[in-house]
Amino acid sequence: MTKYDAVLFDLDGTISDSGEGVRKCIQLMMDDLGKPCPGLSDFSAFIGPPLTQTFRNLCGLNEDEVARALPIYRDYYDVYGKTANRLYDGITDVFTALREQGVKTAICTSKNERLARDVVDFLQIGGYFDAVCGSRDDGTRKEKADLIPYALHSLGDIPPKRAVLIGDTFYDTRGATATGVDFIGVLYGYGKKELMEEAGAGIFAATPKDLLNFLL
Repeated sequence: MTKYDAVLFDLDGTISDSGEGVRKCIQLMMDDLGKPCPGLSDFSAFIGPPLTQTFRNLCGLNEDEVARALPIYRDYYDVYGKTANRLYDGITDVFTALREQGVKTAICTSKNERLARDVVDFLQIGGYFDAVCGSRDDGTRKEKADLIPYALHSLGDIPPKRAVLIGDTFYDTRGATATGVDFIGVLYGYGKKELMEEAGAGIFAATPKDLLNFLL
């Protein structure tokens, strides 16, 4: 038996190791814009936040530049970012176990929804999910507090108290707290445990396999 009717998964840092591809796309984008690229050695600085927030806060772009940057980044992601994704060992076992129990599942990511679907197709995991939910092309619906209700609605209006979000950053934690769903933080991704704890997280999985202890 499972504790939940719906399990929502963040994508980058939770399902897939994607940092190198994202970093390369930001570097190429900044070069196209004729802007100096910031230091990108800390994956947590740009894996987790909504993309527009990264462009503003980390890359120092103004609003006009952010609007120009989005399609440039997405074009590079189609070529370099998507194919750099690698599944974390053991994560498909989690998907399989949930499927066997009849639990509804969704990707819930601040990544652009089309790009998220492309990643899911590349990783060949589409059959494990009932919905892939991401941000809109204009950059809106990017916060987890907006994405979680969208995902629950996509799964058939699942009540928040019957759902859990699995993620690796305090952005995920904060969104789960704001929307009333449970949260499990993973420690193998890009986020920092102390920041998730400060945002209210109390349950953590060191490996994908450990997730099953909390879900089943």
